[in-house]
Amino acid sequence: MEVNIITKEDLQEFKSELLEDIKNLFSIKISEQKLWLRSSEVKELLKISTGTLQNLRVSGTLSYTRVGGTLYYSNKDIEKMLNSKG
Repeated sequence: MEVNIITKEDLQEFKSELLEDIKNLFSIKISEQKLWLRSSEVKELLKISTGTLQNLRVSGTLSYTRVGGTLYYSNKDIEKMLNSKG
C-alpha cells in the first residue's frame, strides 16, 4: 500500500492552479458574450415577459436601439441596470 503525504506547499500550489483555472473559465465566458441582445434573448436572460420588457423601455430603465424593426439591448446596459437594482 502506497502512502502519499500532502504538504501545505502542495495544497497552496493546488489552490493557485485551481484559482487560475477558474479565472480562465470566466474570461472565456465573458469573451463569448454578445455585445447586443435581441428582445427574446433579454426576456430569456432576465426571465421576464414582453410587457415587463416594454415597461423597462418606456420608463427609461433599459435603453435600446432600433435597427429596422428589431430592438437591440446593450449587454453593458443590462448589467448596469441589474447592478443598480441590487
